[in-house]
Amino acid sequence: MKQLLQGAKLKIHACVEDIDYKKPRGIDRSVMMSLSSCDWIKKHHNLIITGPTGVGKTFLVCALAHKACREGYRAFYIRAPKFYYHLALAKADGSYGKVMTKLGKTHLLVLDDLGLAPMTDSERRDLLEVIEERDGHTSTILTSQLPVENWHENIGDPTIADAILDRLIHNAHRINLKGGSMRKKLKLDSN
Repeated sequence: MKQLLQGAKLKIHACVEDIDYKKPRGIDRSVMMSLSSCDWIKKHHNLIITGPTGVGKTFLVCALAHKACREGYRAFYIRAPKFYYHLALAKADGSYGKVMTKLGKTHLLVLDDLGLAPMTDSERRDLLEVIEERDGHTSTILTSQLPVENWHENIGDPTIADAILDRLIHNAHRINLKGGSMRKKLKLDSN
């Protein structure tokens, strides 16, 4: 398990047991309990978590990825800007095929902060290739500040956007968080 957790490169140490259900953010305890069973990963389903900045999207995905590692699944966390950067580097140094194979075989890919800026042509094509490679064989978690309804516009190219969304949405569990920044609340509570 230690090796799986190290390989996951989770941004924060979070556990499903530490999820705060008291603050009104739109987290349904029964949904989280179901997701923490990891059955959705076994079924190769996806998870999409949307909501404003600071509402706890990253904490939730890291907690679920941590649980997946505890259940023996290989997980990998990466923020979308860094994801695109690493794929561009892999193309430049000739390791793109190897990186794509690794991403395709990872049981749970966590792609955090999708849609912070409109996608470039290269980014949308890379995302499609990764999603296509994973479709029906593995699970992906995506977080975004943008509602899913706005992803099409953010992706940019209508044909590629249709292809990406078709592979992601139809077998995805969706959580829409709401509320203010947990960071602000934590800072105020510590003063």
